[in-house]
This record gives sequence, C-alpha cells and structure tokens, in this order.
Amino acid sequence: MEPIWIKYLILGILGFGFFFEKTISYLNVKRPVPSIPKSLEEYVSSKKLNESKAYQWVNFRFGFLTSTIAFLVTFAFIYFGFFGWLDTLLGGMVSHPILLSILYFGIVFIGSDLLSIPFDYYHTFVIEENFGFNKSTSKTYFLDKLKAYIISIIVGGGLLAVLLWLIHQMGKDFWWQFWMISAAFMVFVNLFYTAWILPLFNNLTPLENGDLKYMIVNYAKKVDFPLNNILVMDGSKRSSKANAFFSGFGKRKKVVLYDTLIEQHTPDELVAVLAHEIGHYKKRHIVSGMFASVIQVGVLLFILAQFIHSENMSLALGGNQMAIHLNIIGFTILFSPISSILGIAMNMLSRKNEFEADAFAKETYDGKPLAEALKTLSVNTLSNINPHPFYVFVNYSHPPLLQRLKRLES
Repeated sequence: MEPIWIKYLILGILGFGFFFEKTISYLNVKRPVPSIPKSLEEYVSSKKLNESKAYQWVNFRFGFLTSTIAFLVTFAFIYFGFFGWLDTLLGGMVSHPILLSILYFGIVFIGSDLLSIPFDYYHTFVIEENFGFNKSTSKTYFLDKLKAYIISIIVGGGLLAVLLWLIHQMGKDFWWQFWMISAAFMVFVNLFYTAWILPLFNNLTPLENGDLKYMIVNYAKKVDFPLNNILVMDGSKRSSKANAFFSGFGKRKKVVLYDTLIEQHTPDELVAVLAHEIGHYKKRHIVSGMFASVIQVGVLLFILAQFIHSENMSLALGGNQMAIHLNIIGFTILFSPISSILGIAMNMLSRKNEFEADAFAKETYDGKPLAEALKTLSVNTLSNINPHPFYVFVNYSHPPLLQRLKRLES
C-alpha cells in the first residue's frame, strides 16, 4: 500500500475510534436517573442517585474535553508529519539506531505526559475533591509522578531496549523471543508487585489481630486456602474510594485490603469480599487471565513483526526513511481495532469470572453480606446503577451492580 493511503487509513482508524468511544460514552451518560430499585431502598436515596448522575456528567464532559484535545494533537502530528519531523531532527544528532529509538520514545512519552498533567491535576484536585473523593496532596501527587517516571525509565526503558535490540538482531523473528521475555516479566510482576513496587507508593502493614483477622483465618481454613499474608494498604492517603485485590501464586499469595474498605464495611462483609477474591483463585481465574494476557501479547507481537520493517509505514508518518520507532507508532494505531476486539473478549471473560467468584463466595460463606458490601461500595463511589448495555458490553470488566445482586439474592 502506498504511504499516502496508509496515512489516510491511520487517520481513519484514529477518527473512527474516537467517535465510537465518545458516542457510546454519551449513550451511557444520557441514560435517565432510575427509580430506586427495591434491593437498594435501604442504601440509596433519590438525592444520592442525582449526585451520581451529576458525577457521571462532570466526568463525561471533562473526559470529552481531554480526549478531544489528545485526538486533535495526535491527528495533527500524523497529518502534518510531525512524527517524521521529530525522527529527522533526532536522526541528525544520534546515529545509533537503538539509542535513537529510545530517545524518540522518551521524548514522545514525557511530552505527552507533561501535557496531560494539568488535566489530571484538575481532575484529582477539583472534580474528585468536589465530590468528596480526593484525599491526596500536591506533594503526594508530584512525588507519585516522579516515582512513576523513574520506574518507567528503568523498567520500561529496559524492556524497550531489549525489544529494539532483538528487532535489529533477529529481524521478523524477534516476536517469539520477546514474547517469552514478556511472559516471564508478566509472571514476575504478579509475584513481586506487592513486595517491590507497591511499597514505593503506599504503606503496607499486616492486618492486626482481632475479630476480623480471626474470621478471615477461619474462613480460609474452611476452604483450604493457605493464607499467610493479609495486608492493609493506606489507600486513604489518596482517595476515599475502597478496594481489595489479590496477587501472587503458590506460597507468595497475598491479599491486600484498603484501609478505606475496612472503615466502610462490617467484618462480615469484609470476609465475604475476601471469599470473592479467594473464589478467583479457586476457580483458577488468575492463571487463566494471565494465560489470556500472554496470548494477547503474542498476537500483538506477531502482527507487529509483519510491519516492523515497512518503509511505507515510516513514510506515511512523515519520515524520510524506514524507522523502527515510527513503524511501532503506526502499528499501534492500525492495531487498535483488533486490540479493541480482544479487549471486549477479555472483558466478557472477566465478567463471567466475577459471577463465578460471587457464586463461590455465596456457596462457601454467604451471599447476603457480599451483596451488602457491593451496595455500600457502589453508593459510596457514586457508581452508575443504570449503565447502557452496549457500553457495558464494550467497557465493563465487572457486571453491573443490579445483575450481581440479582444472582446473589435469588
């Protein structure tokens, strides 16, 4: 395909993706404020539902503004050949191809992130603040940014250097070798994230002895789940929103509970939430999810290998000659429709897994406290209890609240 047609194809895909996402987001936020469901009568009021709708509209308008700016900047960079211009500029300073690509991506990444900081700061300290969610400080915010930059440079830069080296050394065969490295890295992160990465941002402390720990340990023994690490994370230093997650394999299994979760729920509800998380482990969702992610990365790398040395791709982005970094940028956009389809499939799998984990908690503990925990969590975070079905199909990794309650309370 000629460079000009590749360019138009990239612009077309970029435009279609933007308008598609904005359309379904509008359909979702446009849904009317529902009457209070019978199952939520004790938990939510009409005032709270209207506040939730206001929160959805504010986020939609703000997201529309920020994504429109990002779309127009990216569209202009491609249409006017700025990506190629930057390659030509840096190429006159750096001759080594791998160093050139690393420098190129570093400038694009940092430049993009710096442009997004004012919007992200506004969202955190104005929108989230106005609705009572933000607990962070400017110092914490910018320290998080600095730490994220350092980690991105060390980890992301290292992986990028390996990828580029393999491309230059192995040609199109790079894909399966880097796939193996990526798979090993994904497993490594799952094993050591809570031990090495998370403590850089949050304090993790063992759950104190008491009724809650006693109930959790007893339940874990009942379902034959060896649980040695129950950690509490100080999520309240950034947000009032609550969460819990599970990571690791084998003896490195860890459950992390946000301190906000403990504050907002009864011990009975917390054990039910933990039973849900253990359900994911017992149903092998963590392993199957990891396997699906590895397969997805393999597909991406294989298709990338077919485009990686395309001179026309580089020319379409304004380059004067074939450049690996330009081809990766072009491929990222061209691949986005396939990536979206894979994402929808992953979300379908995730929603199925959530139902199964709910059922496990209901069977081995009790469905009522889990339902109560979900109600409280939804009300406290101003969640949308009446999302558009198509938006759910495309974007939701968890089933909507009312669907989960229907199964738990049936």
